[in-house]
Amino acid sequence: MTIQLTIIGLGQVGASLGLALQEQKERIHRTGLDRSGDVTVKAHKIGAIDRGARNAPDAVKDADVVILATPVDELRETLEVIGPLLREGAVVVDTSALKIKAAEWAKEFLPAGRHFIGMMPTLNPAYLHETQTGIEAAHADLFHNSLMVIASFPDTHPDAVKLASDLSQLLHSKALFTDPYEADGLTAASELLPQLAAAALVHSVQSQPAWREGRKLASQAYAEATEPVLSLNENETPGVTALNNRENTLRVLDDLIATLNEMRAVIDSQDSEQLAKILDKARQDRREWWAQRVRAEWDKIDNVQTLSASEAISGIFGFRRKAKEKTRNRR
Repeated sequence: MTIQLTIIGLGQVGASLGLALQEQKERIHRTGLDRSGDVTVKAHKIGAIDRGARNAPDAVKDADVVILATPVDELRETLEVIGPLLREGAVVVDTSALKIKAAEWAKEFLPAGRHFIGMMPTLNPAYLHETQTGIEAAHADLFHNSLMVIASFPDTHPDAVKLASDLSQLLHSKALFTDPYEADGLTAASELLPQLAAAALVHSVQSQPAWREGRKLASQAYAEATEPVLSLNENETPGVTALNNRENTLRVLDDLIATLNEMRAVIDSQDSEQLAKILDKARQDRREWWAQRVRAEWDKIDNVQTLSASEAISGIFGFRRKAKEKTRNRR
């Protein structure tokens, strides 16, 4: 029995998912589709997929599992298009950083008997400083030594949750279970805020008359601080993620503004001792986080789950058998 798995969106995440599953190609058949035909061809050439689909119907018609790795601003349209095409029992796995809205769109467009689960990958720390994007930044070990956030509602089908957990194990990640509300809050703080802060920094600095000369002197600090604006996971409409995660985005922005105001007040009062404390603590906290991220000793977290690869692939096959049995029983 072969699992039919389709990946829609073959950028860094989608192509890396395919490359990571290449070692299971005897048991998992990987079909891929990207909005760019050239990217689909390249994904096949590097071994990220077994077959490139021509269009959405061709991509999902026989799929047991559909992984969505599209830009956030293409997610709603993608769900609307593929919903009526999915076979009964199919599981749609969304890898975007927008969990509440994604679940709402899935509820709107996926017919009964089709399941939806949020699965947000974090990256191998070895690649956190990489500057390449898209399929050029795809790696078979992109998810090694990291967590796979699995976001589900209480009414999410247990088979979908189990499948996401098993899939994360095959990607050499560890499953971290949460709900979509918490996932959106965590994303706002760790992904959206750095991107928005970088955009604000660019606007603040480069809109000044002095930038004409300052651009010639901009240092490593400026380059690194503004780089997150380049990682916005939106194609045509930047900002969609923040707008659809409004409450959390406003909360983390308010926190940042409050901290900046505090720092401003300390500098204005010439309180060198307090400023040194703030900056020293920031350096220590950052170093500690990076050391923890590299070690990735997350097994101590209560809801991190580890399975063997054989257990994971058996679980996915178990899901496939259940889906087939349900289909036969309805005939």
